[in-house]
This record gives sequence, C-alpha cells and structure tokens, in this order.
Amino acid sequence: MMMAPHPESYAQQYDEKLYNAVQWRHIGPHRGGRSAAVAGVASDRNTYYFGATGGGVWKTTDAGVTWANISDGYFGGSIGAVAVAESDPNIIYVGGGEKTVRGNVSYGYGFWKSSDAGKTWQSLGMEETRFISRIRIHPKNPDVVYAAVLGDIFKPTDMRGVYKSTDGGKTWNKKLFVDNQSGAVDLVLDPKNPDVMFATTWQVKRTPYSLESGGPGSKMFKSTDGGETWKEISRNKGLPAGTLGIMGVTISPLNSNRVWAIVENLEGGVFRSDDGGETWEKTNEDRSLRQRAWYYTRIFADSQDENTVYVLNVSYHKSTDGGKTFKSANAPHGDHHDLWIDPADNKRMIIADDGGAQVSNDGGASWSTYMNQPTMQFYRVTTDNHFPYRIYGAQQDNSTLRINHRNEGFGITENDWEVSAGSESGWLAVDPLDNDIVYGGNYGGLLQMLNHRTGEKRNVNVYPDNPMGHGAEGMKYRFQWNFPIFFSPHDPKVLYTTSNQFHRSTNGGQSWETFSPDLTRNAKEKLGPSGGPITKDNTSVEYYSTIFAATESPIKKGVLWAGSDDGLVHVSQDNGKTWTNVTPKDLPEWIQINSMEGHPFEEGGLYFAATSYKNGDFAPYLYKTTDYGKTWTKIVKGIDPQHFTRVVRADPGKKGILYAGTETGMYISFNDGADWKPFQLNLPIVPITDLAIKENNLIAATQGRSFWIIDDLTVIHQLSNEVGSKPFYLFKPQDSYRIDGVRRESKTAGTNRPGGVLVYYHLKEQPKNEVRLEFYDNKNNLIKEFSSKGIEGDTLKYKLGSNEFNWNLRLPDAKGFEGMIMWSGPLRGPKVVPGDYTVRLTVDGQAQNQSFKVLPDLRYSSTQADLQAQYDFLLKVRDKLTETHETITLIRKYRDELNGIVEKNARQKRTIEPIVKSISDIEKELYQTQNRSGQDPLNFPIRLNNKLAHLNVIVGTGEFRPTDGAEEVRVEITRQIDAQLEKFREIEKNRISKILNIEEMKTELKMK
Repeated sequence: MMMAPHPESYAQQYDEKLYNAVQWRHIGPHRGGRSAAVAGVASDRNTYYFGATGGGVWKTTDAGVTWANISDGYFGGSIGAVAVAESDPNIIYVGGGEKTVRGNVSYGYGFWKSSDAGKTWQSLGMEETRFISRIRIHPKNPDVVYAAVLGDIFKPTDMRGVYKSTDGGKTWNKKLFVDNQSGAVDLVLDPKNPDVMFATTWQVKRTPYSLESGGPGSKMFKSTDGGETWKEISRNKGLPAGTLGIMGVTISPLNSNRVWAIVENLEGGVFRSDDGGETWEKTNEDRSLRQRAWYYTRIFADSQDENTVYVLNVSYHKSTDGGKTFKSANAPHGDHHDLWIDPADNKRMIIADDGGAQVSNDGGASWSTYMNQPTMQFYRVTTDNHFPYRIYGAQQDNSTLRINHRNEGFGITENDWEVSAGSESGWLAVDPLDNDIVYGGNYGGLLQMLNHRTGEKRNVNVYPDNPMGHGAEGMKYRFQWNFPIFFSPHDPKVLYTTSNQFHRSTNGGQSWETFSPDLTRNAKEKLGPSGGPITKDNTSVEYYSTIFAATESPIKKGVLWAGSDDGLVHVSQDNGKTWTNVTPKDLPEWIQINSMEGHPFEEGGLYFAATSYKNGDFAPYLYKTTDYGKTWTKIVKGIDPQHFTRVVRADPGKKGILYAGTETGMYISFNDGADWKPFQLNLPIVPITDLAIKENNLIAATQGRSFWIIDDLTVIHQLSNEVGSKPFYLFKPQDSYRIDGVRRESKTAGTNRPGGVLVYYHLKEQPKNEVRLEFYDNKNNLIKEFSSKGIEGDTLKYKLGSNEFNWNLRLPDAKGFEGMIMWSGPLRGPKVVPGDYTVRLTVDGQAQNQSFKVLPDLRYSSTQADLQAQYDFLLKVRDKLTETHETITLIRKYRDELNGIVEKNARQKRTIEPIVKSISDIEKELYQTQNRSGQDPLNFPIRLNNKLAHLNVIVGTGEFRPTDGAEEVRVEITRQIDAQLEKFREIEKNRISKILNIEEMKTELKMK
C-alpha cells in the first residue's frame, strides 16, 4: 500500500505520463529537523533508525555518517514510534504521528511493518489512530507487538489506549482504554519478564488556540499478564496527588523491581520504585527535568547499571545515583525526545531531538552530526532577485536561512546557504531594491532587519512589548508565532506586517502605520493562557484571532487582503482606508486562513487555502473569487477529502494553472480549480507548508523534508491535446542561462540543477529505428547531435512516454587518444554564445523543431563581442587539439605497422628505423609519452598538447574575452605544434606513403 494522493475521475486534465519526466529536485539543506522516535540494532553496531516529524523513516548503516530514507514509495508523514525486533532485526514496526504535540504537529498514517530491514513495507492499517507514541516488541516473538496509541489529539475518539497484536500486526486488539480524550503515551516491557509492563496515559488536547496537558485521564498502569489486564497505580504510595499530566516510565533491565517515572504535576519530578511500582519515592524535582512537560517527559534506564537513568528535556540529564542527582548534557542540537541504549553496551546509543537523530559510541561524550539529514521543517518560502536567485525560509527550532537554488558544482552543500534574518518561526521578506537586506520574524512579535552585506542587524518590531508567558488577552497587538511579513509588489519601499491589524512601514521599520481595524473575531474566550491545567506554555504559537495570511494584489495597487486564523476574510480596495468583510458564507467559523494568493490576471481576484485540522476537521478548503469577494467558489474537487490544504498558488505563466500543497502531498489544476489531480511525481509524502513560483520554477517548502523544486514549469504550460495525440512531441525548451552545474544524487548534499538546457519530449509509440536530437545555431549549422544508435560512444537513451534530455551547451570535445594523461588540460568543447538556437527531434525520419534562447550569465558584465571572442578562441584551441591528437593516433598506427614489417622482414630495418625514430620524436614533442599515471606530469614535463589544452582552463574559466597574454601563448604554442605537424606530413608524404597504404589506414581509423 502506498500513501499518496488518490486520483478520481478528472475533467479536462492531462495524463501524467505526458509530463512526468519533469521531476522534483531536492535542494536540501541537509540539516536535521525534529525527530521523536529512534531505534538501534543490538546485533549491528552501525545500523540505526529514526523517524522524522513529517519526513518519514530514515536508516544509517554507518553509525550516523550518512542517512537514507527508507519509507519513500510506501508512506511518509510524521513518525511517532520505531521499533526493531530483538529476535529478528529484519523486522521493523513503525507508528505514525509524533508525540511532540507542538503548534506545527503533524499526524501519521497508522502502523507499518517491514520484514526485510526497511527495503519494503506493508501497511497494517489503523490510520485513524493519527498519533502512535510507542511500539514495543516481545523480545522472543516478533509477532507479539504492543503499541501506545495517543489517538487524535484534536478531537475525542475511542481509538486510543494500549493495543496488542499477536499476529505480527495483522489485527490489533485494544487492551487498555481510559476515555475518548486520553491516549497512551508511554509503554515499557520488563526485559527480564515481558509479561510485566507499565503504561501511562495522557489527557491532551490541541486546539487552534490552546494546548491542554493533563486531567483525570492521565494515569499510570501496570500489567503482569502480557497486557491482557491492567491495574491503575497512579495513586500508589509516594506518587503525587492532584492533577496528573504526561508521564514517562522505565524499568531497569538489571532489576525488575526498579522502576522510574517522570511525572507532570504541581509536585512532580522524578520518582523511583524499588518494589515493582507498589510504592514510590520522589528522588528529584529539578524543574529543568520537567519544564515544558508536554514536549518532553521521557525517561530511560541504563542497560548496564541499575543506578543510572536518563531524563530527556531541553538538555538530557544523567543520574548515576538512582535518580537523586543529575548531570546535564546536550547532543549536537538539543530539545531531546527519545533515546535508545544498546542492551549489551551502554556506551552505544542514539538520541532524537529537534535536530534529527545523532549516534554516540562513547556514552554521549561525542555524537554524530545532524548536518546530514534533509529533514528540515519550514514554515514559509520566498525568493529574491539575486542571480541566480536564492530561496529563503525559517526552520522550526533552528534559524532562518537563504540558500542558492543552483550552483556550478556537483550539489547544494553547506557552502550554498547561510543564516538570514529573524528566527525559527518567521516569514522572511527581501528588500526589492537590495537583495542583501532581509526582514525576518519570530515569535513574540520579533521583526528583524539583517544586512547580509555588512552584517548589520536591527530589531524593528511594530510594538516591542515582550509577551512571553502571557496569554493574548492583554496584548495591544496580537502577533502570532508565524505572522506575515511582505513587501508591496507595487512600491518597493512599502513593507507590510500583520498582527490582528495591518501595519506598514516606508522607512525600513523605523516607524509603523497601523491602518486597519481589528480584522479578526477578537474572540475573548479564546485569548487566554495556554498549556494548563498544570504547566502553562505561552510562546505565541497559540495566540488566536490574528491575521495569519495577507497579500496585496499583484496587478492592482492598493487592493489588500487579510485572512484571520479564526475564519475571516477582509478586503480593502483603497489601500487600507476602508475594509469589507467578505468571508465566504459556507466557510467553517473557526477555520484558519493559511495562505492567500492574489490573482495574477484578475484585479479583483484572490485564491486562499484554509485549514481546520486543529478543530478535528481534515477536509481541504480552497476558495477563489474574481469580484473582490462578493462571490466565492469552493475549488476542491479531486483533492482527497482527508488531505487538508495548506497553500494554493496561481501560475503567472499561464492562466488557469493552480498548485495546491496539502498535508499529504501536491495537487495541480489545469482549469482554475474546477478539477484537481495529484502532482506528486517523485515528491515524498510530506506536508507542503508553502509554495513559491520564480522564473518558471516551482518551489515547495516542506515540514520534514526541506526544500524541493521543479526546474521547468514551461512544460506544464505547453500541455494540450496535441501532445498525447501525436506519435511524438517535442516541447519548446525553456530559455536557459550559460551556467554550468552537475546533477548528482548524494546522501549529504542537495541535488543541483544541471547546467545548460533541459529538453523534454514525449514518445507515444515505440520508435522502430532511431531517435535523434540535434542542435542548430541561428544560421542552421549543426553544432551538436545525439542518437539512440550512438555517436562517438555517446548514446541517446529514451523511454516510452515522457523524456528529459540535458544538453550542457557545449560543442563536441576535442578528440583524444587511448591512454592520454594530461595535467590541467581538459579537452572540453566551448559553450555556445548567447543567442537563438533550435533543437530538432527526429523519430524514424520524422522531425519536429523548437526554438529557444541561450541567455548570458548575468553575473558578468561581458558583452556579446567578448563572449564571441572567448568562443572563437576556445574553438581554435579545440580544433588544434583534435588535429594534434589525430596526428598522434596516426603516428602510433604507422609505427605499429612499420615495426610489424621489420619483425617479418629484418632486411627492412635499415629503411624503417629512421622513419620510426623521426615520427616518434615528433610524438614526444607533441605529447609526454612517459606519462603512465595521473601524477606523472609532475615528474615528466608536459608537452605542447597539454600546454595548449591548459588554455581551456585559463580562458574557459568565467565569461570573459581572452587576455592578450592568453592569445600570445595560443599563437606561439600553435606555431610550435604546426611546425611538428608539418614535419610529420612531409615524412608521411615522402617516406611512409612509399611503404604503407596510408589512405586505407586513415579510413580505417576514421571508421573506428
């Protein structure tokens, strides 16, 4: 079973087979996002697993040096539990839905099982559970499995509690249930006697405006019969009275009577029992172990020492005296959520935190990096006008960043990104007049300006009243955790931001004008503190009745839109002087307007995406208007009814094409939202939090898999009935810059866009003979060709359906010869100059042409004449190298033939030896014949061909006219080469031709 958008019947849509060579490219960055589930393999010191919150399941076989996703193609989303069978490490159970129920929490897709160490997966159902926080496997029988199911945290449900399966997950039986608002959060089996187990339940609820942790349903239980029956022990002697919240529990593998618990309670802390849970003693009440209890509250017994126990929180805390005192430490990131300790080696462990997962082999003294996991959780995405443009986003529990969308190397690495303005939860806005000035937000209403060029930082909050720890009820302006920040598309000096009102600045935040009334419901009953009844948690995540999405029309100045997180839509047609409530009548009352998109072709047009999942409603909500909100059309036909919508974007390149990002994947509409179909392609199942369109690229921000991009939307623009009706169809290539780059898959770097032009074509029928791609200049001269039959060892590969071909814009390379070793002397052909070009697709003799432009690299000030001079220079170098190497090849052919004659007839030696010596001397002038390995040129001086080829590096670097010195060297080396070639031709004509049939040999070499 594969978790993916489920297609229905679509009207006026196009078959994905017409365009599916267009793929998503994973940019990265490779920096870990939140993880709440880890597991190791006791029998393999190098193999570990972790579950990402939003990003699926990951595996390492080299102790954390590299990670690979192993759930793609089957399922994805948020992972709450990962367990490996002790009796058979090939068996893995996974439960969806993270226990870390913060503001951006994502659910999962039930139970999954692998019997081959993650190569393939089988769905075990139970998708409605939403959040599974623990899985425990019987140590000797992997078919006996237990699960702590937290259940749907957004609404009451009976699918909560402790479940048991005795048939490997095929069927599940609920064995412990408290009530429909309290689910099981922790579960532990006694390693010495797995019939003995402890479980904790947690009464928890998250709404759009609050988090509630604790209540009568939070309890602790013990079973002594394999989970068949349970006894509540929450009020056993020594445990605290009063309201309980979340609790973690663990058993010492060395002493079954020793049990620890970490308890959320007004008098909470670490508790220990030495009689199997009958009586308890509080051993530690340090608040650093129990702060923000709902986010942490995990405890783990050491595998080798019954007095050692770990508690996870912002730091992780280790006690070696039975839980009385703790010493704090941090893995590379912090905010720790899960821990696995090797049963046989307590120095070996893996930890989960807000930076992914890290491995230690020395008991936590050192950890593997989290800079190799592309599981970042982004809130929003925007771009700048730099060349090439950069992508901006804020990573949950980390920094904001900006990253190059492409480079001239082999991948997108740490060198391609840097920290930007604001912090973890904010929008970013780039000054349209200066790409290095960025405004970024964060919780608490923080709004920061950063000048990347100078390093200057300035906080320019609208109203810098620190709200931390308070509810929203007393705030002058209610700024949500993720409040909008954006520039006007019509006036680059106007910067907007929103609280529950609209604000703008024309002086970089020095002063702000508040120019709207409260555009929310101002729901007083929903503006109080969050987190109770035990531990308050007010970070502005739960601030409600705020403007959550806003925009200005891209085509009509002064048309402003505001969408609140409590379900209101307002518009102003007079630059904010007056506002009209235009909320669609059928919109749910307390829904969150998550994104707004000004219509790119209609002055009164708007699209918006709304979410109501925190109200327990997972349905998609997309709306459009073209008359300033007087009338609305709901546009969700074709979107899975459980795929709630986060974002919608309109393609400015072609009217009617829309893109929607949902919790479970991507959708596309070709008819302005009348119908939708999946646009997942190779994108993993992951929440899509935002989308941006730039230069006919589509960029997706994800919650758990970093950034992804489609490099060419023009293929989508060109779709028509003609494409699928013809035997073959060639799409018009997107105009392409003269930028190099290599697309190479990597476990530690993002995938780069290949340099040159991307050509897409569709084959409806299997070609009978040949497929050819040919490229012509504006004078119709053939400059490069590729064939399915192969040209000089380069074979064009194709398949039925959609195809992609990448031409790097270079002419054929200079010819080489077998065994040639050069030092910094590439044979590459020159890149074509900017201008008009044509590509021709020929299938079995029938052809179709499309034109495209090659654009200059805008980072250079070079003129067209400069680039033409560079091209002409490199072409001369290439052609002279080819002539030189063809001569060397001939010399070697002649020498072999002449020496063969001598071997057969010694009387010819006197005549032939001088000829062989003469042409060998010429070869030695042209090429260093002593080279046998790559470093040999450091010992044996390079010769004329290498010196000439080195000019490919000197002049071919960058986009410049050749220097006078380079031209002088080229002329001189060419003169020396020509002297040797002339000498060879004289010998060939007057001496060799009298002995050998040189025309026949040349023909033979040419045929090769």
